[in-house]
Amino acid sequence: MLHLTATLWRWSGEGGSWHFLTIPEDLCGEFRAQSLLRRGGFGSVRVEARIDDVTWRTSVFPQKSGGYILPVKADVRRRSDIGPGEEVDLTLEIIEG
Repeated sequence: MLHLTATLWRWSGEGGSWHFLTIPEDLCGEFRAQSLLRRGGFGSVRVEARIDDVTWRTSVFPQKSGGYILPVKADVRRRSDIGPGEEVDLTLEIIEG
């Protein structure tokens, strides 16, 4: 299980805008190990994420910089009452299988 504090950021481009949290490269060893065990999914790793009392299942995706990013849906942002630029306490657990 990984606990960290991350800042929510927004990416805008074709197809709309998305919100993410970045997991720094030095905290991604388990994600890299899992992505080597699995094929497909752009190197993504399935996780259960938690911000405060809001829990959801999603995937983290590798970045060229070496870290991973976690997409944060509108429903999660609403229930967590967070917006771009805010720091959040995040817990991630890899989902096996």
